[in-house]
Amino acid sequence: MKYIIMLIIVIGLAAADFLTGIIKGYCIDIVQSSKMRRGGLNKLAEIIVMTSACGLDAGIKALGVYYQVENLSDIAGTITASVVFGYISVMEIVSIFENYAALNPEAEWVSKLLKRFKNNGK
Repeated sequence: MKYIIMLIIVIGLAAADFLTGIIKGYCIDIVQSSKMRRGGLNKLAEIIVMTSACGLDAGIKALGVYYQVENLSDIAGTITASVVFGYISVMEIVSIFENYAALNPEAEWVSKLLKRFKNNGK
């Protein structure tokens, strides 16, 4: 069940990012089919990566049962899926905020948040 929830969240965030990108492009008159195609394919790749991480988690757990190291395989599988899920989620949320900041320059809190987030990443 946790895999389905992770995938639904990633799909929802990817869709929100894609849609806010289209809205941003339309509002600032830079809608380009090549960017939309590339963005859509990037989102599809993220979903494939998340699906693979969930499958890897399930596979590691099955191997743990087979080799009788269930606790170790549980931890390894959970860490793998959680790290991929966390990375994709943060990346999508930042991208959604970037799109929103481009659409609404008056929303200073978003710009401040993005600057703080980007400064911490250096």
